[in-house]
Amino acid sequence: METVRTHLARQIGITGPQYSVLVAIAQFQGADGVRVGKAAEVLHVSGAFITAETRQLERLGLVVKAISPRDRRGVLLRLTPKGERQITAISPAITGVNDGFFAPLSRTAFRSFADRAAQLVGSSREVVKSIETGDEQTLRAAE
Repeated sequence: METVRTHLARQIGITGPQYSVLVAIAQFQGADGVRVGKAAEVLHVSGAFITAETRQLERLGLVVKAISPRDRRGVLLRLTPKGERQITAISPAITGVNDGFFAPLSRTAFRSFADRAAQLVGSSREVVKSIETGDEQTLRAAE
């Protein structure tokens, strides 16, 4: 996955992590933009990481930041028209990669796989939460 991410990122002149951030913004920005915290949550990274990467994406003219009108402390991220063009330009490559990855799966098998993956994400969050809170009893119960 890292190799594919880096390959797609290079096509638009950015790093792999910047590519992940750009795609997350594109996916979740909606009409108003996406909060830094939401982008961090979906990518399983810190808000500081998103801030650092979007700073560079902003310099490249791919992302704009704005103060949230609902919460003056929050920052919303949006793709610029240039950023949207870059995502559109690599969309066929993204589709090709996804088609190749999931070619062996029928529609039913893919749905089952997606459900299981979602369950794994949920259980991994619980484990991380237990580690962060020092809940050794929960971790031992999982053994």
